[in-house]
Amino acid sequence: MTGAGREAFARQWADAITGTSYVSMGSDQLVEYLLRLTGLLVDATLAAEFDPSVAHRVGTELVTADFTATEALGETLAVIAEQLPGLLDGQSPRLPDLAGRIVRLCGGVAAGYASALCERTLDEQEVIYRTGLLARMQAEEALEASEARFRAMFTEAAIGIGIIDLEGNLMEANPALLRMLRYTRAHATQLNISAMVHPEDAASVWQAYDELVRGDREHFRAEKRFYRSDGDEIWTNLTVSLVRDEAGAPAYQVALLEDVSEQHWLQARLEYQAYHDPLTGLPNRALVSDRLARVFAAPAGLRRIGLCYLDLDGFKVVNDSLGHDVGDQLLIAVASRLAGCCGPGQLVARMGGDEFVIIIEDSGGEGEVVALADAVLAALARPIQLGNHELTVTASIGIVERPVAATNQADLIQAADITLYWAKADGKARYARFDRSRKDSEVTRLTLSATMVAAVDRDEFFVDYQPLVTLADGTLRGVEALVRWRHPSYGVLGPEQFIGLAEETGSIVQLGRWVLARACEQARRWRDAFGDAAPFVSVNLAARQLSEPGLVSDVVRILASTRLDPSSLQLELTEKTLVGDEVGPLEALTKLSGMGVRIAIDDFGTGYSNLPYLRRLPVQELKLAGMFVVGLRGPDPDPMDERIVATLVTLAHALELTVTAEGVETRAQLRRLRALGCDAGQGLLFAPPGPPEQIDALLQTARPLGDPGSAPEVP
Repeated sequence: MTGAGREAFARQWADAITGTSYVSMGSDQLVEYLLRLTGLLVDATLAAEFDPSVAHRVGTELVTADFTATEALGETLAVIAEQLPGLLDGQSPRLPDLAGRIVRLCGGVAAGYASALCERTLDEQEVIYRTGLLARMQAEEALEASEARFRAMFTEAAIGIGIIDLEGNLMEANPALLRMLRYTRAHATQLNISAMVHPEDAASVWQAYDELVRGDREHFRAEKRFYRSDGDEIWTNLTVSLVRDEAGAPAYQVALLEDVSEQHWLQARLEYQAYHDPLTGLPNRALVSDRLARVFAAPAGLRRIGLCYLDLDGFKVVNDSLGHDVGDQLLIAVASRLAGCCGPGQLVARMGGDEFVIIIEDSGGEGEVVALADAVLAALARPIQLGNHELTVTASIGIVERPVAATNQADLIQAADITLYWAKADGKARYARFDRSRKDSEVTRLTLSATMVAAVDRDEFFVDYQPLVTLADGTLRGVEALVRWRHPSYGVLGPEQFIGLAEETGSIVQLGRWVLARACEQARRWRDAFGDAAPFVSVNLAARQLSEPGLVSDVVRILASTRLDPSSLQLELTEKTLVGDEVGPLEALTKLSGMGVRIAIDDFGTGYSNLPYLRRLPVQELKLAGMFVVGLRGPDPDPMDERIVATLVTLAHALELTVTAEGVETRAQLRRLRALGCDAGQGLLFAPPGPPEQIDALLQTARPLGDPGSAPEVP
């Protein structure tokens, strides 16, 4: 909040309480005084560690400034509750509990005000009372006047006053005390304070009382509950003072009681509202945080804790189709069923929206938490009747269960949240259990995704090349460019570990452009060194790249900058990449093919392309997926795989396309593929992917690949 904002708030506050009490300050002085208190409230609200005692101090200072009328307190609380949130809006992004802080701020101001006012009143009354008693003892001639003054004060006082002997018998009670406790005078004077013990009194109250009766202390104050004559409960601010005789020995006690039940209940209601969801009545996120904080603050020992993080599936559809009123009724019904599934030591809370959490303190193991999750899913599976609507709701649940000593509040919630989304991703209407290895894998994926673009700029990627061999004579016709990532933390990563991430994040466009440029540069070097014997380079093209409007211009630019003939470049696409009716990709392929760039369909036979669509594509080559070649490894080839390969080769040749078989690892496969008319092959039989120098060596020797002695055969 700016200085101007604080001053405006202070002026609103001053306008609200002016005239409620008589004070000796002028209007400017009052604004300046309240501006200082405004600063205390704002700083306390925005503090990382909220301290409600600051609000208590503000309430006390109002009384100190003589704002002692109850209207002044009411107007102050109204200004804080209505104006402070708006002035703080946008100033506290890290305070999700701002509303709760405002509530506790109001409660603290009210408590401080009441305490200070009580103390002021009690001090004044006690002085008056002592004056009357001493006057009666000191001067016999002033006895009647003193007695009259005392009796008037005693009778008319707004707070309850009782005179008690040292044995605890109530000797006298003023009308205010009789009304407060709902006793008759005759009944009250038969009471002993031993009958006024409340079962939830703090031990310190009665310890202080014993010290006072012995004469070891002069007075004590405490907040104490009493039972009225009809059994109702009352909260009081109690002050007990010791009156001594002329010799200084304890003579009797004077008890002053102020009824603070309304303030106490107001504070209790405000605290309840701060820690409970107004719609369902369940504990809210703030109470969950407090409960977990207490769990982890206590000695861990061998204790365990479990958490079920729950989210309703498709709840937005209910709100959108049936309205928010029905959605609210559904949340109330779900909250009731969740509460019915919980037992002792289990807390169910609404975290917000359609998210709920169940905390299982002192868990007996993951089995107990899983059983609870099963019970929740079963309870929600029963239809819910809301007026004329019968709804069936499902939920996804993330389960975390671990020793208290092995975790903390933040990690527990984070793990449950992650696991919840695993359940969503796995199909909804189910639970998922936390899996450390799965989380580590996802963290790795996230790390790779976040650093991929920068890794391109840092030259962490490199390209290996694998030969594409003519089966008829074993000559090297081309090479496939295969990108690798030399990651500083994870070592060398193959494309299967990051290409999918690159496609998800869109960084495949930048990475693919980099691979295309490196491959074309290398092809140019081979062309310069080996002339017509140089192989063409085949570069994989992802679906996202094919959809990029600048694909054709990128290829043109790279070919021009490397002075590479378009016929030395082949682009590989999978069948799945080509599925669809979009015109853009087909136009791009047509333009590239028209330039002389070769187009190949990779992993053919694993997708769903239909033959009419295949005929429309400007394709020159089909690469058969390695799964079809596996059955041709041994001396007795699989007849089904053999027929499939024969059919695909015949189909490709009918479309005037060449066929390259992937995954060729044995000479038996090589012989069968030759016999079936396959044009080319790629696989470990010829050479594994390797650096450009490996291709240099193959070109220099010009030895046929795949013949005995040219490469080790994979067993």
